[in-house]
Amino acid sequence: MTTPAPGRTRSVAANVVRGSIGNLIEWYDWYAYTAFAIYFAQVFFPKGDATAQLLNTAGIFAVGFLMRPLGGWLLGRYADRFGRRAALTLSVLMMAAGSLIITFTPGYATIGIAAPLLLLLARLGQGLSLGGEYATSATYLSEVATPGKRGYYSSYQYVTLTSGQLLALGVQIVLQQFLTAAEMKSWGWRVAFGLGAVFALVVMYLRATMDESESYRKAAGTDDGRGARGTIRALLNHPREVLLVFGLTMGGTVAFYTYTTYLQKFMVNTGGISVEAAAWINFLALLVFVILQPVVGALSDRIGRRPILITFGIAGTLATVPLLTLLAHTKNVFGAFALMMFALLIVTCYTSINAIVKAELFPTRVRALGVGLPYALAVAIFGGTAEYIALWLKKAGVESLFFWYVAGCILVSLIVYATMRETSRESPIDEHESSSSPVSS
Repeated sequence: MTTPAPGRTRSVAANVVRGSIGNLIEWYDWYAYTAFAIYFAQVFFPKGDATAQLLNTAGIFAVGFLMRPLGGWLLGRYADRFGRRAALTLSVLMMAAGSLIITFTPGYATIGIAAPLLLLLARLGQGLSLGGEYATSATYLSEVATPGKRGYYSSYQYVTLTSGQLLALGVQIVLQQFLTAAEMKSWGWRVAFGLGAVFALVVMYLRATMDESESYRKAAGTDDGRGARGTIRALLNHPREVLLVFGLTMGGTVAFYTYTTYLQKFMVNTGGISVEAAAWINFLALLVFVILQPVVGALSDRIGRRPILITFGIAGTLATVPLLTLLAHTKNVFGAFALMMFALLIVTCYTSINAIVKAELFPTRVRALGVGLPYALAVAIFGGTAEYIALWLKKAGVESLFFWYVAGCILVSLIVYATMRETSRESPIDEHESSSSPVSS
């Protein structure tokens, strides 16, 4: 394989940065909801015990995920027909609109049932946005990456995805230092959502100036015509690949949302660790998690994607139940951090390469749709409901059943990993050797 020229490498890096920063802000807006739910749950819903209020917010979080398949279809189709850059710009506008609604919506005490309804509306729009964001950003990063380094470059999707969560947690920690608990519950949490809308202005500029991928430009000029790109009919020509994306996502998305989104509430609600300590544990563990993504992504370029996915499947299946059982009885912050870090190390073997694995399954004309739609369906069914199922089982007094549920989902995906082909070999992305070289338009 030829070594890319220095200028070409700089162009790849510049476009990866532009696409990734936009991804970061989108996910900041999404994760601000979970980071601050413990404060605003009592604002949007009638008075009740803490678990019941968190259950209500988790329900809306899960409902937001139901829009992700629709977003994966609509924006994935849009990206395949009109370009990755246009779809990425549209998705961030939709996410910002949802943040603005949450920022300015009065509480239940002021407008009654309209408060949770507006919260639901905002999250439905953000779910639609995020369904398209994942599909398009995963596709874009895979297409502009240098051949032989696609695992490394595409891993930055989860670097920025998790950095969005880190930014949300960082804002939470900073606000906790300057505001009292009462102020945080009254109005402090609104600051986080307002910041998300402001950040979107920067993203608009960055995404307007990044290059379209050469893979898309070449596909747009084929004789297939616009109608053959980004359609369900075209996608159905690849039924095995669609099922593969769904199956390999199932266990990974449950594990990811359990250990990065729900775990903070689990440490507080079950382990008895303080809200402030849990926030710091989450922040520091996720910071290390971010650093691990490109390391494992680069490793996949050397040894392949499949061995790394199998490692996640085996470790996740065997370690989940004992790990969550230990964490449920761990009040020591250092012990809790060590357990969370071990869990995230396992999850890294999925997150670092799952975007490139999916992109390597499909031809350019349906890549964004193929990556986005089955992935979003799996996330909506399994990832988005993970927190709700966990809280529901806790309220029912059988919380430990959730531990087995997570392990079982990972086991199903392990079977998929063990039987699928190595996607880095003979990938459709390599149809054009120049696909890693973006061009301006």
